[in-house]
Amino acid sequence: MATKTFLVLINVITFNLVSGSVWLDVRNEAMDYELYYNVLDYELCEEQKAYIRDDPFLAAYFADAGFRIPKGILEGNFIDMGNYHQCLGFNQQLPTSELQGKYCMLEVSLNPDFNFPLNYGNTSYDPKVFALAEMKEKWKKYNMSGIHRSFPGSPIPYMGFLLAVCMPQPCTPQQAFSSLDILGLQYREEFCRLPNDRPWVPADIVAIAIFSVIGFLTILSTTYDVWQKFFLKKDPKSVSVLGTAFSVYTNGSRVMTFSSSGGNIECLDGIRALSMAWVVLAHTVTTEGMFQNELELYEWSDSWQSLWVTAGHIAVDTFFTLSGFLLLYTTIGKYTGKQLLKNIHLFWLNRLLRMFPLLATATLLEASFYNRFGDGPEWRGVAAHVVSCRTNWWATLTHTQNYMTPLFTCIGPSWYLAVDTQLHVLSPVLLFWVLLGNRKIALTALFGGLLAILAASTTYNFIKEFATHLYGFGNGDYFKDYYVNTLTRASPFFVGMIFGYFAKTSKIKLRKWQVLCFWVLALSLSTFILYAGHATRLEVDQIVANFYNSFIRPLWALFVASLIYMCINGYGGPINWFLSLSFWKIHSRLSFAIYLLHQGLMMAVNAWSISPNYFSVKTLTYKYLSHYTFVFIVAFLVVLTIDAPFSTLFKLILGAGGKKTQKKETDVESTKKEATE
Repeated sequence: MATKTFLVLINVITFNLVSGSVWLDVRNEAMDYELYYNVLDYELCEEQKAYIRDDPFLAAYFADAGFRIPKGILEGNFIDMGNYHQCLGFNQQLPTSELQGKYCMLEVSLNPDFNFPLNYGNTSYDPKVFALAEMKEKWKKYNMSGIHRSFPGSPIPYMGFLLAVCMPQPCTPQQAFSSLDILGLQYREEFCRLPNDRPWVPADIVAIAIFSVIGFLTILSTTYDVWQKFFLKKDPKSVSVLGTAFSVYTNGSRVMTFSSSGGNIECLDGIRALSMAWVVLAHTVTTEGMFQNELELYEWSDSWQSLWVTAGHIAVDTFFTLSGFLLLYTTIGKYTGKQLLKNIHLFWLNRLLRMFPLLATATLLEASFYNRFGDGPEWRGVAAHVVSCRTNWWATLTHTQNYMTPLFTCIGPSWYLAVDTQLHVLSPVLLFWVLLGNRKIALTALFGGLLAILAASTTYNFIKEFATHLYGFGNGDYFKDYYVNTLTRASPFFVGMIFGYFAKTSKIKLRKWQVLCFWVLALSLSTFILYAGHATRLEVDQIVANFYNSFIRPLWALFVASLIYMCINGYGGPINWFLSLSFWKIHSRLSFAIYLLHQGLMMAVNAWSISPNYFSVKTLTYKYLSHYTFVFIVAFLVVLTIDAPFSTLFKLILGAGGKKTQKKETDVESTKKEATE
């Protein structure tokens, strides 16, 4: 399966390792596998094959919908997807039966003893043949393809091709294409698809029922709101808050407000929005199923030109930094150490409730509607994530998926929420000492916590000897044991807490030359981090890799947190002006919804493809803008109808409305929530 192996090599983000599970021969409850077996009938297959042989139109139709040699083999394309919709759309009544199409994907390879007319040692051939050979060697070296062959001649006979075929429903590929054996081809069935092969399940019924109730409440609440404010001309303050909780008018006004409230940190809007845009950009590449010129993509991803995409994984550390920063910034002055312990249940409950509505919505969508969002030859990738949500939803909602189901998570990016929530649950261990009011004790606790986590994570990294990225060399399981591990991802959170404490308790005065020196150092640090990430994607010494994994993320957090601190103290200049533009506010408010929804939607849209796309930076940019626009619209609707209403309900239930400091705390808490993407 050369194509899928190659995709794993060029991916730098978590998600495609998870989606790789779609190639395992396991039962996928998102598709009706019993239907595939029930339609098989040896005698009926032979009968329908005879009709096809005797009818030139039928023979041409089935041939046109399937088997052909892939185009662009020398550019890394080893798949031909046929004509999926043409095959499944065929239906003709025969005298004794109904002839319908079945779409199957076969893994086809040439016999290794086949004398292919290209000679690897002949330099007169296209240089891309050599590149393919080198690429095959990398597959062997990474031990990801499961193939351990050498090729003294051309590498092409050893490549596995994925070829689509169209056949009558009662047939198996072996029965329909027995002539392939005569040609010396080795093949096996990867999967088959039939019309209406995605059954309705309880999750679909639950989703319809829940979203129907929410839709009804939205219509009812909006009608009440408009009637009270526009027809009865009542003062908005006198209108029932509960009655307008689901109102599109009221919630839309809140979401679309561009004015700032006191206590907000303006630059956070820009940082949050740009970081979220960066995450979507990185996933635009890694959620793409395949490209017909994957060799060019491979070469591009190894070049400096791809830095703006391949460095996107560092954006998540920005969110960890913001989360730790706002945790301290919003807690100091709100609680004392004793009050925190007394109200720790509310401290944890408030955190969990604010995340729950959107997280539950995204989980339910991926467990139900996503499986019916579209269809295509590559739909099994979507179906695999649907199954993960149907079986592992509990790990997502309890924020334990990074340990319980790290390779089969429902909502790929939700591992961040698990780590962040775990850090919030443990944070009172430090917060208690910080909130005692003694500065020395507070700083000792904060810096002691950072040093302890750095020492522990560094020791762990040196023991496990991870690679520096998802497809690099290393002894440990990078994704499961490093990328989603709370220990290895906690340091940015601690850095954020330290700067949140300084921002809340102290101000600084700097001279112009000091400000200039800071920005030169800060921008130099950020540039070093980004380029170091690219340099270490190549094979590096393991000691270098260990230090990189241990310190690159806290260094990035140092850059982000110090930038915020300078902006708060009035030394941000044009950078603060840009990050504080009102334009970023709505993007910032929607960032959490975008984070949860974008990858599933992008996978579903990409799975519509009926042929490999052509890779270029221009098409990549266009597709990114299309993805972001679409996800932005969906996120806006979800925030409007689910997140905003339930946020109001939770405030009413917890009794926040009666507190004197409610308005100020609400503003800051809103900022804090947006920081969690």
